[in-house]
Amino acid sequence: MTSLALFDLDGTILDTLKDLALSVNYSLSSENLPSRTTDEIRTFLGNGIRVLINLSVPENTSKEQTERVFKTFVKYYGEHCVDNTCPFEGIPELFMALRKEGVKIAIVSNKADFAAQKLCKQFFPDMYDFAIGAKDGIAKKPARDMIDEALAAFPEIEEKDCVYIGDSEVDVETARNAKMREIAVLWGFRSLEELKKSGAVDFAADTKELLQKILNK
Repeated sequence: MTSLALFDLDGTILDTLKDLALSVNYSLSSENLPSRTTDEIRTFLGNGIRVLINLSVPENTSKEQTERVFKTFVKYYGEHCVDNTCPFEGIPELFMALRKEGVKIAIVSNKADFAAQKLCKQFFPDMYDFAIGAKDGIAKKPARDMIDEALAAFPEIEEKDCVYIGDSEVDVETARNAKMREIAVLWGFRSLEELKKSGAVDFAADTKELLQKILNK
């Protein structure tokens, strides 16, 4: 029986792509650097905002200029991270159904912690039990460190009774490192083919199917 469901954030429970893309391109334009397409930015997501910016700037960009772009992004995205962002269809209902079944919910994201906490509180009030974003001193996914932080909040729950849900190769590897069952959702930032290449074997096409798989029904 599943006691704890751990969810990735971007591309799994929230559609954050437009706000991320707008923030990246605002930050690039502040330094007169060329913009990126939304599809390019989609492929850059999953490993945190530092990696996102490093991939978004041109290859010959200096460290100093890249750092300025990063700082502009952090400020701008912090102010605009909810302009266009919304839950994927059926996610609030999924969370409420899991809570009725007694399943705990944790959200584990490589998004900066300040943004992850803000988004979770705004879109899922009273629907989850724990949330963590990227913090100094804690290795980001796919390392299992953030998963361990979440598990520490539920000392009564064993890893074998957990399932990890995500939408990218980072999430597939995270679940593998945490020795957890993993379900890959098909509405996120990676295609079915990309997920299969990363080693994913269990998929959910919508939240109804995801609920059944989480509950092993």
